[in-house]
Amino acid sequence: MVKLIHSTQELTEYRLTEKRLAGFVPTMGNLHAGHISLLEKALADNEIVYFSIFVNPKQFGPSEDFKSYPRTLEYDLSLIQKCESQFPNKDVIVFAPKNSQEVFPLNDDLQVSVTHFNRILEGEFRPDHFDGVSTVVFRLFDMIKPNKAYFGLKDYQQYLVIRQMTKDLALPTEVIGMPIIREETGLALSSRNHYLTEEQKESALILSKSLKKLASLINGKKENLSVAKEEINTLLTDSKWNYLEMRDTETLSSDLTHSLKITILGVYQLGSTRLLDNLQMEIE
Repeated sequence: MVKLIHSTQELTEYRLTEKRLAGFVPTMGNLHAGHISLLEKALADNEIVYFSIFVNPKQFGPSEDFKSYPRTLEYDLSLIQKCESQFPNKDVIVFAPKNSQEVFPLNDDLQVSVTHFNRILEGEFRPDHFDGVSTVVFRLFDMIKPNKAYFGLKDYQQYLVIRQMTKDLALPTEVIGMPIIREETGLALSSRNHYLTEEQKESALILSKSLKKLASLINGKKENLSVAKEEINTLLTDSKWNYLEMRDTETLSSDLTHSLKITILGVYQLGSTRLLDNLQMEIE
């Protein structure tokens, strides 16, 4: 069964009657195979899954694409129903509020910040973005009270923010990171890919190809990090890079002296579209 709910009151009342352990997949809609992979995992792990579709105004900056962000509810529901049909006796509750007041009541000044992660990398380019992310996820966690919540690792820094928030506030939700889903070309799936022309999609492949090249140069050995850094400096002569960095996977520290696992994170910008990707690897 797929049930659509538009109001917070109906959502919370429904959740109070539901005793099964619940999974949760928060999204902004305009779904693709990456989102559906989260739903598939949630349905495999849980008897009931809550799935939110909400374009959160708090995580958009003043010059970003909140108003033009694609809203495709009917199409999204068709994908959800197709996925749910493969899991007999499993239910999906879709929460798609009709306006932001359903999630953030008028005069509500709630803000949740995870300062350890929100001022670096993406935080430098999108001030207040992660405050908006952690605030909306906290609000949704509070309404739904999920046992498990699923996030794609393409937005790796976002995943760390949510995981840290959950730990800091001792929330009873297990935060699960799921692998990046890619097109056959290697381009990481994103709702913003539809902004790209075919020519730009071809240009965007430099992102995933660069990550793979750097991983190959490092080859799991810290002694090769200096070679990778030289390659990064060469790549960054292309002004379309917002950043391309090697960071500790757990802390996002740039000091990799004691790291056992590193994440290479990059953002490549084509026009006004910022494309995120990352690659993780163990290192010794």
